[in-house]
Amino acid sequence: MAELTLSVLDTSPIVAGSSAAEALHRTLDLAGLADRLGYHRYWVPEHHGMRGVACAEPAVLAGAIAAGTSRLRVGAGGVSLPNHPPLLVAERWGMLAALHPDRIDLGIGRAPGGAPSMAAALRRPPEATTAEAHATAVAELLSCFAPGSRAVPARENRPEIWLLGSSGTGARLAAEHGLPCAHAYHLDPAGAAEAARVHREAFRPSARPATLVSVAVICAGTDAEAEWLAGSVRAKALGRRRGRRVLLPSPDRAAADLVGLDRAEVLACSPGLVAGSPDTVRRELAAIAARTGTGELMITTPVHDHELRRRSYELLADAVR
Repeated sequence: MAELTLSVLDTSPIVAGSSAAEALHRTLDLAGLADRLGYHRYWVPEHHGMRGVACAEPAVLAGAIAAGTSRLRVGAGGVSLPNHPPLLVAERWGMLAALHPDRIDLGIGRAPGGAPSMAAALRRPPEATTAEAHATAVAELLSCFAPGSRAVPARENRPEIWLLGSSGTGARLAAEHGLPCAHAYHLDPAGAAEAARVHREAFRPSARPATLVSVAVICAGTDAEAEWLAGSVRAKALGRRRGRRVLLPSPDRAAADLVGLDRAEVLACSPGLVAGSPDTVRRELAAIAARTGTGELMITTPVHDHELRRRSYELLADAVR
């Protein structure tokens, strides 16, 4: 564990009883804490029309985070490339790289970032999300950062570019371009391990490819307390599986919703979640790092109470150190 690097993935969750503005200000607060605790990166996503996620434009939020911190690498996890012209993405993130040299990451994905109904609102053609179209768009984006391109200031200010490889296709594309790859273990544990393997085996340069894996983690003083806090995300995930979308509930509300339900069904709704005391979490993260072959874990923490969410990151940083 001594060599494991910790980073943060923050969706700016709008929990039950809160607003989008509160969620965004809590992200800025948590980023400041992560900066002081020694976390390596801080990434924010692109989501559209999701009532539980406040971050719709990662470039705007990343700029605010970078301005309010001093050492964190800040970036997108990630920009949905089918939603934007590659030139515009390059210009936005080239500007951030110029303003915050050697601190900006640009994570690129092809997931839509919202419900299919949002595609029309975003003016996104259906074919934009195919693997072939995405590969073409990635190549165009990379060319915008090349010397002599028309993308000012991107041609002189390239962020560290990552591809999100939630499948073998994305992992292979990253390998073809010699790019590092991020894998979403918190969404699909088995798929993340397989995508990481594909990326390692297909990587063209001789150097060992850089990877990171995102993991949902809730760390508390005891296993029992952590599991109590985890009830919120388990109840939310179970509701989604049953066709009922809710904001992340409080642990008390979640406990009431889960009374009498089959424990195995509840746990199956959040298979990638790690919840426990510092010792428990440290052991499980070491196992995930070994299983995926990565040296960096990007932590997302779905806890309803902001102070307890902060505490989880504090306990985790101490545990890994």
